[in-house]
Amino acid sequence: MEQELEETSSSSSAPLLLSKSKSRSLIDEIQRQLYLAGPLVLVNLLQYCIQVISLMFAGHLGELALSGASVATSFANVTGFSVLLGMATALDTFCGQAYGAKQYHALGMYLQRAMFVLLLASIPLAMIWAFTGRILKFLGQNPEISAEAGIYTRWLIPSLFAYGLLQCHVRFLQSQNIVLPMVICSGITVLVHVPLCWVLVGKAGFGNRGAALATAVSYWINLVMFGLYVNFSRACRTTWTGLSKDAFGDLIAFVRLAIPSAFMICLEYWAFEMVVLLAGFLPDPKLETSVLSITLNTMWMVYMIPTGLSSAISIRVSNELGSGNPRGVQLSVLSAFIICLTQGLIVATITILVRDIWGFLYSNEMEVVGYVSAMMPILAFSDFMDGIQCTLSGVARGCGWQNICSIINLAAYYLVGIPSAVFFAFSLHFGGQGLWMGIICAMVVQLIILVWIVVRTDWHHETVSAQERIQKSHGVNESM
Repeated sequence: MEQELEETSSSSSAPLLLSKSKSRSLIDEIQRQLYLAGPLVLVNLLQYCIQVISLMFAGHLGELALSGASVATSFANVTGFSVLLGMATALDTFCGQAYGAKQYHALGMYLQRAMFVLLLASIPLAMIWAFTGRILKFLGQNPEISAEAGIYTRWLIPSLFAYGLLQCHVRFLQSQNIVLPMVICSGITVLVHVPLCWVLVGKAGFGNRGAALATAVSYWINLVMFGLYVNFSRACRTTWTGLSKDAFGDLIAFVRLAIPSAFMICLEYWAFEMVVLLAGFLPDPKLETSVLSITLNTMWMVYMIPTGLSSAISIRVSNELGSGNPRGVQLSVLSAFIICLTQGLIVATITILVRDIWGFLYSNEMEVVGYVSAMMPILAFSDFMDGIQCTLSGVARGCGWQNICSIINLAAYYLVGIPSAVFFAFSLHFGGQGLWMGIICAMVVQLIILVWIVVRTDWHHETVSAQERIQKSHGVNESM
């Protein structure tokens, strides 16, 4: 096996010459990644819409209800959802490589391990959510808003357990290239969520609590549909064979990758939230915070596109590594780079073109609209950079480099990004634009290091490492 890998590696170490046959392979790979990325973008958007729709219904209850729900949603994302999302991405490595190696039974074992670990992790996170109101008040937030956010978050606790299990199923299915059923299930969930919010918020009289409860119910509905598909679909017949005690054989290996996976995601999330908090210390905090919030919301919406591309390249890289095909990995990385550059240019161009009208979607005040217009070119550049680093992060997850990437994110955002943001905003007096320029500095550092790592990677060595990771798995060894 290793001899075959060495032969493949030696032939793939030469530059990729775009001859007619090779360009055809490149086009095929691009089409395959787009086929995966398109539905995954929709899945991300649909699941993101659940929280947005709940916020919209809460907004009709009054300013205090909207403020409380907004703060609670932000707090929940930072302290809960992002943590579980990050931990679940460890399955990008485990399931993707096992599927590429045709160790299909291992995928079910990995899914069960992930579900068990994330359920355990949800318990302390739920305890944090239970004291949200007190925590926010201790951090200096408005007492009324803190109390309202505390109520909202407590009613959101059931969604925490559903969300972690849901993300495990997403990773399990996408590693097998099963994406369209996820779009259908998530689409049905959103269609159900709208009348559910209407009933719980308005008709049942639960008010703000109803919006949070609707989010929890919808996540559980989405999870149940995914679970039914996994259990009864013929597509998962070889990868899901039912519950097994073997799944608990090597929990430590999963935890060792899940923890840095969580840090890899959370360190980036937390940095953006810190930028919004820093805006409150600028000379006009109300204007700066409002504009930075609009900018951040716009960025998260656009971020769903590179997130889908990131998941697609993670699948392709992990599958090719698991199958022992280093040249296939190179082709996947090259294809992903072409796709992310193209989408980045398109998104950046659109962002600049709509800069003068985008602010009207959030406010009728000309001061806010003008400031948003000034921020959009900076946001366009950050969207372009973020698309590239997100794609490279997908490559890293497919390879199992979460430990390295968590260190990179820590250095980029907290040793370079946040200090640069403070310097530009407060020392050079660039205001909110300076805060975002600091984030761009972090992205530049992050991108340079990731490109350097990918370019210097010995893909033959990575394929061997992937094979060893699969073979060392306790659950796989017993199933073979």
